[in-house]
Amino acid sequence: MSRTLERGVVIAAAVLTLVFFVLPVAYLVSVSFKTPDDVLSGDFLPGLPTLANWPKAFEVTALAGFIGNSVLISLIAGLLTVAVTLPAVYATTRLGYQAKWLPGAVLSSYVAPPIVALIPLFYLMKACGLINSTLGLTLLYALMNVPVAFWLLGPFLRQVPAEIEEAAALDGAGPVQTFLRIILPVVSPGVLATLIIAIILAYDEFLLGSALTFADATRTLPVGISLFQGERLVNFGQMAAASLAGIAPIYLLALIGQRWLIQGLAQGGSK
Repeated sequence: MSRTLERGVVIAAAVLTLVFFVLPVAYLVSVSFKTPDDVLSGDFLPGLPTLANWPKAFEVTALAGFIGNSVLISLIAGLLTVAVTLPAVYATTRLGYQAKWLPGAVLSSYVAPPIVALIPLFYLMKACGLINSTLGLTLLYALMNVPVAFWLLGPFLRQVPAEIEEAAALDGAGPVQTFLRIILPVVSPGVLATLIIAIILAYDEFLLGSALTFADATRTLPVGISLFQGERLVNFGQMAAASLAGIAPIYLLALIGQRWLIQGLAQGGSK
């Protein structure tokens, strides 16, 4: 294969990949400017563009509050996830227990459908007084994403040479001091990448949020968007506007953190 042909194939593959990911968002933007009749027509572009869906999306529901709840809950939950998981991964990989099956075993708990645990979680949170509260949802999301974070953080810590810790121990540093002053700065790209992924997972969760919150003051964005579906009519234009407004914070986070995300994932995948 000539270099020109190879370059053309790469460019074509890149364009197709870009279209694959951009087209749904572009269609969502188009729907947000459509009237109900335009939505039913099925055309990609709106026939009579309207801005009415955007203010209506914030009027008919507490959309701004839903977005605020999602941002606050996901940020705190992501930080708690990393705070709980990082010492656990360090202890299992550096302090004498390095079973290769452990990350997969921990991650396997994430494979089960969340609905399986819904009823036990409901009664557990009710007993703890955490039903319909942002605190309860934050703690639940933080613990729910620990298996994924455990699986992601393991490769970063295993790549840190043991000689660094041995040198620190010779200088009189204990495990905690070594972890905070030496290990943590080295694996910081992986920690940031894991944090971003944990935040996104918490931000996008719908099932548990819909079952455990009942008031607008505690509902998250995915639950709030479902409220645009009426008994007989789905307000697709308003729902599209609400979706675009809701994904803006997470897109901004991904845009700001893409350098650390790519660096962290590349470091974790290298041998």
